[in-house]
Amino acid sequence: MRRRRIHLSAHLRAPQMTNTTPLKLTPEISALIAGALDTDNVLMLAAVDRDRKPLLSFRGSTAVFSETQLSFWARNAGGATLDAISQNPNVAFMYRSKSVPLLQFVGRARISDDPTERDRVYGLAHERERASDSERKGRAVIVDLDEVKGVLGRGTGGPIFCHMVRG
Repeated sequence: MRRRRIHLSAHLRAPQMTNTTPLKLTPEISALIAGALDTDNVLMLAAVDRDRKPLLSFRGSTAVFSETQLSFWARNAGGATLDAISQNPNVAFMYRSKSVPLLQFVGRARISDDPTERDRVYGLAHERERASDSERKGRAVIVDLDEVKGVLGRGTGGPIFCHMVRG
């Protein structure tokens, strides 16, 4: 039996990701993160626990800490997420909305007990998240991003890709 080769026309092929650029969170991406809780598009955090099993949690307190870092306030200081991060710092966040099909943030998390960083992470968290831990019993987590990738939206020419990597 003879196999036939199927040739996809150019417009049916999966589009390729654009050129990789140095990692620096743009104002557009920063605004998506800042408005995530208000628009019901809370970022999902993926970590790996001590048994090497995936651990997923929504993080409404996620904020832009710097052009290359995200942060979040973990209200439960003894929770599974912090335990997982202390065992394995590799984490990922996912953002999705009606206009943004998928943005993935990959990096290395660290729990900070430095008073200045704790104050800043708490202050950057959404006010609803801060109100849930007004006594500041939680802990600050800072994520050094290594990569941001995904589809920022759709334009007239198709998907608008994003791919940034730490230099």
